[in-house]
Amino acid sequence: MSSKAATEMKSMPINIGIGEGERREIAEGLSRLLADTYTLYLKTHNYHWNVTGPMFQTLHLMFEGQYNELALAVDLIAERIRALGLPAPGTYAEFARLSSIKEEEGVPSAQQMIRKLVEGQEAVARTAREVFPAVESANDQPTADLLTQRMQVHEKTAWMLRSLLADEGAAAAGA
Repeated sequence: MSSKAATEMKSMPINIGIGEGERREIAEGLSRLLADTYTLYLKTHNYHWNVTGPMFQTLHLMFEGQYNELALAVDLIAERIRALGLPAPGTYAEFARLSSIKEEEGVPSAQQMIRKLVEGQEAVARTAREVFPAVESANDQPTADLLTQRMQVHEKTAWMLRSLLADEGAAAAGA
């Protein structure tokens, strides 16, 4: 693309029925969601590589399905930020600053991996939910739809992971 075409594209105003301030506020919330999603993707992929123990095969495959789903979600969230006219964060430094999910050192046990992924899935659902007031105020249905879909996936995944720990809770209650 020529520099003139790039300048024209950059200067062309966005007129989608959502004001600049509202688009900026929504994009900031989506940037936090993107950071949480990417951080959870990395954690899940790490656990896929490093899980051990009697549930290895089950968890290895489950984590693979989860990180693949998260990889697709990252793209959808970043593209929505771009559609709102703002740049999407894309560096580890930006993600670390924006994410509510912290990275960890070392390799936890399989049970700890499951617990930490439940916490991560729930954190992403909370972050998505926090963006809703700005989205509803701006009457931004495409972002509301994206957030609803993301919350549904994260809440369901947290439930499925949590169910792997159900016997553990029953054993502790009976002890």
